[in-house]
Amino acid sequence: MAVNTVIIVTHNAEAVLGRCLAALAAQTAPSVVVALIDSGSEDAGYVQAYSQQPGFIVRCTDNIGFSQANNLGWQMVRQEAELVLFLNPDAFPASESLERACAFLAANPAVGCVGGRLLGFDAASGQPTGLLDSTGVFTKWYGRWYDRDQGQPDSGQHREQEDVPAVCGAFLLARRTALEQVALPGDAVFDPAFFLYKEDIELCLRLRQAGWKIVYLPEVVAHHCRGWQNDRKAMPVQMRLIAAKNELLLYRRHPSPYILWALLKYAAVRCLQI
Repeated sequence: MAVNTVIIVTHNAEAVLGRCLAALAAQTAPSVVVALIDSGSEDAGYVQAYSQQPGFIVRCTDNIGFSQANNLGWQMVRQEAELVLFLNPDAFPASESLERACAFLAANPAVGCVGGRLLGFDAASGQPTGLLDSTGVFTKWYGRWYDRDQGQPDSGQHREQEDVPAVCGAFLLARRTALEQVALPGDAVFDPAFFLYKEDIELCLRLRQAGWKIVYLPEVVAHHCRGWQNDRKAMPVQMRLIAAKNELLLYRRHPSPYILWALLKYAAVRCLQI
């Protein structure tokens, strides 16, 4: 079984898209179709440049949000795709990652989606940070979701395959039949109410509720930029507000006592801009 489609949503991602596509071109997996969905870049010419190249599907829209743009990509390719890789434009998979992830899904029909070992990458310097970005997504005992090992030195921890509650949407390989089973009205894979952030967790929760397993594969490796993670104040207030709102929405969709803290955080960002 091969990856049939990679969906990449772009928004002012010119600085990183070339590296991402070069990483895809270097994959040992069979050839894939890449669906580029631009969601409101100030100048989408860098995406439109691929529209005449073989193996690419390009669609440019207004800024409809990350979830809705991924849904648009899904709706464009789902009839032909057996497996779909949702990939951030600032994520750069190692050359054997797709082949390994595909082989695992082919051998494990009860698994709905897989994620890999994400390593930090500094887009400004063009170099790995030496820190981990995610080894799966988990919850604290009190309900808060977090990327395990984010910002920690890579000392070889969590090198074993394991079932996990969720995986990071920067590299999320899913089975079409699983996505079809949990799709929302309007053939939406990601909940369109999540404009940006937390949409990957919400999808994983629906997959698990439908009986699918979600697996972290440490042999599947990708570098991932996450520019604001070490300095939240550098993140624009509007983006912090979206993140806080979506966190609150997640705990409403999938109840958790952490919703009380999420409500306080949303109020603090909205009223105090902190």
